[in-house]
Amino acid sequence: MSGRDKKRLAILGGAILVVVLLLTALAYRKPAPEVRVAEARRENLNSAVSSNGKVEPITPHTLRAQFATFVERIPAVEGQAVRSGQTLLVLDAAETRAELARRREELLAAEESIRTARAGGPAEELAQLASDIRKNEAERARLRKDREGLERLLAKQAATRDELDKIQLALDRAEADARRLDLKKSELMRRSGVDAERAALLAERARNEVRALEEKVRSAELAAPVDGTLYALPVKPGSYVRVGDLLAEVADLRRVRVRAFVDEPELGPLEQGQDVEITWDAAPSRAWRGKTEVIPKTVVARGSRSVAEVLCSVENEKLELLPNINVNVRIMSRQRANALVVPRGAVRGEGADRYVFVLDGSMLRRRSVRIGLAGATMVEIAEGLKEGEQVALPADVELRDGLVVRAVPS
Repeated sequence: MSGRDKKRLAILGGAILVVVLLLTALAYRKPAPEVRVAEARRENLNSAVSSNGKVEPITPHTLRAQFATFVERIPAVEGQAVRSGQTLLVLDAAETRAELARRREELLAAEESIRTARAGGPAEELAQLASDIRKNEAERARLRKDREGLERLLAKQAATRDELDKIQLALDRAEADARRLDLKKSELMRRSGVDAERAALLAERARNEVRALEEKVRSAELAAPVDGTLYALPVKPGSYVRVGDLLAEVADLRRVRVRAFVDEPELGPLEQGQDVEITWDAAPSRAWRGKTEVIPKTVVARGSRSVAEVLCSVENEKLELLPNINVNVRIMSRQRANALVVPRGAVRGEGADRYVFVLDGSMLRRRSVRIGLAGATMVEIAEGLKEGEQVALPADVELRDGLVVRAVPS
């Protein structure tokens, strides 16, 4: 073999070796990771606060038992629409009516005692005293006349001293009887005044008891205080109820209040009059609209949370939201039209610094950004990005500046 052939064989062997090495390197080379990317675009952005809440009637009317008894009958049904004055339920008031009759008799007796006392005493006793006083006056007048006659006769020695003394003794007894009758009359008048005061107190007490019992009898038939919905009826016919027990609740439910429990850190952007969206797990396809009405200045403990109870008014024309149900609350705290946004997951942070990974060809470049409003899924980019630029979303690999990737639209 000539030297030229040997040289050709060496060059060919070297070329083959280089090809083999390149193929081996390519075979073991790790492919670029696959990363989802999203495009920075413009859209209207709503920043919202999400929480849970409870539905309440705005003006509830609560009916409670005024006396202990049994429920006699219930002509109404829980959940039905009722008119003002419509009978909802009736309590057994037989014992209360009997007690009312007794108290009315006591009142009549007390009023009769007042009349008797103000007249000076019992009529029979007054008549007897008046008769005794008249008889005494007549007796004294007669005895005085007889004494005068005897004194004239004694001066003419036509009568004896003994006769005059007897007349004087009888007159002294009559005068004593007159003083006794005057004392009796004064005592009767004094006693009548005391009796009048006592009878007046008894009459006032009886009158108050009669009024209270009459109110109880009236309360035995409970009627709807307003037009609305009978949304609570916790008793049944035959149930025993105590004073103060809840019997029924009525309210106009065409507009309800939602008490939203907002965590303390999310209170900052909330204001009166912001739009509210209410959803209920039992009706996932429905949503109700309302407005915030009262933003509290304090927070309260609710389990392990510190929350503010934000009051929202919500339209409920179809009466689907029921009092005391638990709902989901979404308060639209801020709005921005035509904002430049990216998915929330694309924005990362280190301390106060916020940044994204921007796709430059097939390579990621870290870039600091300044964010604005944050919505449920999107966040506003106030500075650092241009519309149409693509940013990386979280991936299975750790993203870093200079990483070569295979971009996949999200």
